[in-house]
Amino acid sequence: MNKVLLIGWKDVMLAFRDRAALVLMLLAPFVLTLGLGFVTGHFSGSGGSGLGNIPVVLVNQDGGQLGNALVSELQSQELATLVVPRVVDDPALARQSVDDDKAAAAVIIPHGFTDSVVPAQGQMPSGDVVQIVVYSNPTSPTSAGVIKTIVDEFVGQVEVGRVAGQVAVTQLIAHGLVKAQDAARVAGEVALRTANAAQDSTAITLESIAGGTQAVNFDALAYMAPGMALMFLMFTVSNGGRTLLTERAQGTLPRLLVSPTSTVQVLGGKVLGIFMTGAAQMLILILASALLFHLSWGAGLPVLVLVLAAVVAAVGWGMLITALARTSGQVSALGSAITLTFGMLGGTFINMDNMPAWFRVLSKVTPNAWGMDGFVTLALGGRLADIRTPVAALLAMGALLFIIAVLILNRRGLAQA
Repeated sequence: MNKVLLIGWKDVMLAFRDRAALVLMLLAPFVLTLGLGFVTGHFSGSGGSGLGNIPVVLVNQDGGQLGNALVSELQSQELATLVVPRVVDDPALARQSVDDDKAAAAVIIPHGFTDSVVPAQGQMPSGDVVQIVVYSNPTSPTSAGVIKTIVDEFVGQVEVGRVAGQVAVTQLIAHGLVKAQDAARVAGEVALRTANAAQDSTAITLESIAGGTQAVNFDALAYMAPGMALMFLMFTVSNGGRTLLTERAQGTLPRLLVSPTSTVQVLGGKVLGIFMTGAAQMLILILASALLFHLSWGAGLPVLVLVLAAVVAAVGWGMLITALARTSGQVSALGSAITLTFGMLGGTFINMDNMPAWFRVLSKVTPNAWGMDGFVTLALGGRLADIRTPVAALLAMGALLFIIAVLILNRRGLAQA
């Protein structure tokens, strides 16, 4: 174990003494993050650099219990810093506000929305819910996406209650607990309770780390900075794998293997060195952005766990690239190509919410996408339990890729020049 640690520590020291490596590890992502800090207003004194104060126009043609509940939710104190609602009577006027770029979206609640969920006395639910219209501004896709998410959450809550009410009434009739002639009355009562529940509780609440409920002004830099850090992490692990082939070509690795050091110890030390270098890089970037940009990454322990998991996955990819390449030059070329591809697939350069479903599924092959999910969750006040899925996916990815890489390296002969 001591030899593994010594080999790993030696590689960490060599990495941080390499000026070219330091440029890719720290200087490049730091400079890009610095530029993002100016772009997002961190140095302008503007308080509006984060995602917030989204203008939205509301049209409540329904006027019923559920229509009023949705309007109340968008006007609630919990969403006060996130949404700036304006109520108008004319749907055409609402759409015109969006077309004129005065609003990110218009939410139009049509006539009969409440009645389609809560039937009038003596009537059964029709089964067809009147659809709420969200008219989005294509020039503000992220803000419009936030409004659509809020509306979808509200409608989803109501729909679950409506279907549950219908199922409950059907079961009550089947067991003889409710007479068929009373079904309409019972269905109406169940639907009414659903409406009351939707009105009494907001569908969207943003939690602070301390556990209280409060509105959170999501910082756009909390999305961009992790993307840059994760992308340049891939450069680091690729460079670490390249040194393995470089030492083999120079004869250093075979000489090390003929010493009283096993192949497992050598490979373990190399992998440990790459892991420690990547972890140090991520933690330095996080600390620097927190101190200079006052960027909140989330609670300390969850951030540390997520960083280590992301590094594990990245190292797995780095080792696979090393195993597939024949020379150190091939590692650099293949690593750069995969790094940039993962950056695009994982959300470093694009907003994943605006991409089609198949693209979002494809992105999950990258550690970037899982890492971004975790960091954004923590920036929004998430806890360790909220990032279990990204952490588990990253660890599983790293373990699987490492096993494949080891099998390929053993087949090729690690000590052969």
